Parts: sequence; C-alpha cells; structure tokens
Amino acid sequence: MFDYLVFIGRFQPFHVGHLAVIKTALAQSKHVILLIGSAKQPRSTRNAFNFDERKQMVLSAFDREDVARIHCVPLEDVLYNDQRWVKSVEQAVQSVTGDNPTLKTGLVGHYKDRTSYYLSLFPNWEPVSVPSYRGISATPIRDAYLLGALPSLDIVPASTLTVLQTFMQSVDYQQLQEEAHYIVDYKKSWASVPYPPTFVTVDAVVMHSNHVLLIERGGLPGLGLYALPGGFLDLDETLFNACLRELREETNVSLSDAEWRAAYQSQQTFDEPNRSVRGRTITQGFYFQLDDALPLPQVLGGDDAKRAFWVHLNDVKSELMFEDHYAIIQELAILPSENSHS
Repeated sequence: MFDYLVFIGRFQPFHVGHLAVIKTALAQSKHVILLIGSAKQPRSTRNAFNFDERKQMVLSAFDREDVARIHCVPLEDVLYNDQRWVKSVEQAVQSVTGDNPTLKTGLVGHYKDRTSYYLSLFPNWEPVSVPSYRGISATPIRDAYLLGALPSLDIVPASTLTVLQTFMQSVDYQQLQEEAHYIVDYKKSWASVPYPPTFVTVDAVVMHSNHVLLIERGGLPGLGLYALPGGFLDLDETLFNACLRELREETNVSLSDAEWRAAYQSQQTFDEPNRSVRGRTITQGFYFQLDDALPLPQVLGGDDAKRAFWVHLNDVKSELMFEDHYAIIQELAILPSENSHS
C-alpha cells in the first residue's frame, strides 16, 4: 500500500480512461496526487479547459470519501528542459506530502509510447503501470467537441459531460470553435500531399534593459495572444534573414542589418512535436541583446501583428502567450541571465 500515488496528465478533457487509472490508484494508495498539466496556458484548441474546470470534472466523478483522498495540484508546462520540469513536479508533490522521506510514493501511468518517457525520470518513485483503457484518447474527444459534437457517457464521466455542456454556452467556446474550424480548413490546404509537411518558422527574442519585444496576434490561430515577432521562412532566404524580415514587418524597429548582427547573441531550435496546432512546425529562435545604454527603440505593429510593445521579463505571463513562446523566452533570455550569476 502506497502513501501517495502520483498521476500526471493534462485531462483535456477528463475521460473514462483517466477515471479507471484513478480508481486503480485509490485501491493501491492512501492518497492520489493528480498533477494537472498545462495549468497556466491560455485557452486554445489543445488546451481548451482551465485548471478549475478540469478539477471539477475529476472530483465530481467521485464520492465524498474518495474526494478527500484526491489532491488536484496545478502543474505548469516546462518545455525543452527536463531537469526544470522534474524539479517542478517534485515541488508540486511536496506541496501535498511535505518533505517526509519515509513516505512511500509511486508514479502511476500508462506507458503507451515514446511520449511516456517522463515516467522514467523519477527513479525514487516506484512505477505503477496501468494498461490502456479501451484505447481512449482525449485528443479526438476534444477535437470533435470543439467542432460541435458532445461525447457519449461511455467515453466521458457524467461530471465531464456537465462541464462540457456548460462550457458550450460560453463565448470562450465560440472562439475556440472558430479556431478549430480554421485549423481544419488550414490542414485541408495540404491534405493531398503524399506526406504531412513540416513547416519552418523563425522567432525573435529581442531584449533591452530586461524588457522583451512582443506582438499581439491579429489573426487566427491565437487571436489576441501575445507572441514573439516571427513567421514562416520564405523559399529564397536564410533563417537569419527571415528573422530580420519578420522583425521589420511586425514591429517596424528601425535598426540596420549591421545593428541587428551586432546585437545577435545566440540561436536555438525548438521542435516540440505538439508546439503548433497548425501542424508539425519547427522554429528557430534568435536571441538579440540591444544596447541597454540607449533608449528603448520605438515599435509599431505591422503585417499580421495587431500591435508591438515592450514588456519587462517579470511581467511576461504564460497565460497570455501563444504556443510555446513563453518557453522560448525562458530558454533564450531568462535562463542565460540566471546561469551567468550561478
């Protein structure tokens, strides 16, 4: 018998497969810690439901006695850095258990494919593997729901269906449905190619006196979200030149090529397979550090950017950021400055 079993998931939405795992965990443990991922992401077709909605889906599916043994804890996404993600998971668990080394803690989950490798990152927690429950996956449930189809009760618990029915009446649902149809139409444009395409994009992290240059997206997907200046690579340009072009088009910063090259610090590839709902998209992030002794350059939104603006790093919120752009800023801007003081 475990003291705690930890179950990590996004539960977008919570379905009967998740329910079966928690029931198994309750039978083998005094308490179950449910780490609900993507807890501080903006609504999108991939992250349609916020933490509180998913917590309601889960806890309303159990009686009062079991609810007292289930601890729902929000877990932020940490992409491109397993070490930081493991630390955040351990801290989330300790927020429930405290720092007690005598507790018997395990990690419960379904080892389905290479995406389940994270289950091996916690050698101090005994793994508890559970089989797939009828092959049910949240992705097709969510995709169909955002296009207007409610799932049946043999796929989701009644608690989830209640949340879905209520959410369907909201403005947020209407906006997500519009985005879902946009993505379907977007993918139709390349549906006849022999293989799904891989798109290449560029994104710029431009820093000045601890401020980062952002834009507000003026179109779908991610309408109204904050993003890094960037876009798709043209056939006749290098990645670096594409980055400079996008900077000029979207922010109208009046710096010469020579000044941009002098400000260039580093670059990194960001290739999380699910980073974009539009399809497989690999982006090259470029890090620029402008001269802090000079005033902040004037910016003005252009092209498909509704506006451009500077934000202090302390005020950049993952809940407002498009796709994985918050993680890109963490990797290129925040972490290098942290490491320089270590």
